[in-house]
Amino acid sequence: MQTQPPLRIRISWPAGHLTAVLDDTPTTQALTKALPLVSTARTWGEEVYFDTGVAVPRETNARQVVDPGTVAFWTDGDALALPYGPTPISRGDECRLASPCNILGHLDGDPRLLATVRDGDPVRVELVDA
Repeated sequence: MQTQPPLRIRISWPAGHLTAVLDDTPTTQALTKALPLVSTARTWGEEVYFDTGVAVPRETNARQVVDPGTVAFWTDGDALALPYGPTPISRGDECRLASPCNILGHLDGDPRLLATVRDGDPVRVELVDA
């Protein structure tokens, strides 16, 4: 049986870009059908999120507290959520999302690069060819 190569996306904004490896989940499949997409970045503490236009249900393994660099899908806002540090509701240094989010994968490289995203920046998400 042949395994699929990992799915990779590139997230770009005016000051930089990061790539991410996504797990094969129902939410990832719905998101990839919508790519490439362009959106407007919003910041919430040390988290960047933006609308995707994709509506999916919350998955059973959704989590609210995640590691920095987690690629999460906020089902309440149809948004990709990219935490890199504490949010306004975090306890200590944790990355606490607004509500439980579907976990899609992880960013490659240093998630702190997301600190260069400004509220209102244009964001582009596209598939990276393996």
